[in-house]
Amino acid sequence: MDITSPRLLKIKALLFVLLGLFAATLLVLPDFSWRSVLLLGLTIWAFCRAYYFCFYVLEHYADSNFKYSGLLDLARYLLNRRKS
Repeated sequence: MDITSPRLLKIKALLFVLLGLFAATLLVLPDFSWRSVLLLGLTIWAFCRAYYFCFYVLEHYADSNFKYSGLLDLARYLLNRRKS
């Protein structure tokens, strides 16, 4: 079932942000240092850029005919492409 209500989508986005902030706080709080905060931020940024690359860049620039629906589909596509 897809969520199509704009209000529910905004609530879902807010819950993801709150969950991320809660998890980041729990990771950094026991041994707080600015280095760990910086490294956590850098890790999050790098994975966000990799996710963007996997779905936007590859779909729009590498192969516009294939639509990826997840990381497993992307991995299967890349493996099958190498074999052929």
